Amino acid sequence: MAAVLDTPRTVAFALCGSFCSIGAVLPQIEALRRRGWQVLPILSASAAALDTRFGTAAALRGTLRELTGHEPLTTLQQVEPLGPQKLAQALVVAPCTGTTMGLLARGLSATAVTLAAKSLLRTGRPVVLAPSTNDGLAGSAASLAALLQRKNVYFVPFGQDDCYKKPHSLKSDFALLPDALESALRGVQLQPLLL
Repeated sequence: MAAVLDTPRTVAFALCGSFCSIGAVLPQIEALRRRGWQVLPILSASAAALDTRFGTAAALRGTLRELTGHEPLTTLQQVEPLGPQKLAQALVVAPCTGTTMGLLARGLSATAVTLAAKSLLRTGRPVVLAPSTNDGLAGSAASLAALLQRKNVYFVPFGQDDCYKKPHSLKSDFALLPDALESALRGVQLQPLLL
């Protein structure tokens, strides 16, 4: 990874394994680039390795390289310097799975995505989460509640995905991601719940 050394507009952008949401997230990387952001992509282990009905891991890596001009970061060693070396002003995690929220809520930094978050948080930089999980109003609710109270953790506005077919599912309004990032950098949380 080439050193960015705290350029004015650099964001680390982690994608997790909510594969059905990745297609809605990728246009937001383009939107950030149009707003002048340099984007450093990060992939969770699942997103980096698994082929699904939504696409292949190789295709996702290629798309991210094309959109950002950077090879996706996938290891602990690659993401750890992000905060201490001031390589990014913020971290976006989109889509953010229930598993990732659970690890973050418990302070576990055993994955590239959660260590990237720890790396940025330890230097007081914001982490912006965009939940996309089928159990946001069930098993992941406690993690979500814990993270809503954390200093320097912000959320892209979210709501129920499909209240009839998937009553426990939450999904962010990914179109609001660029504005949520800009607000987080000012220390302001956009209204986190879509009604």
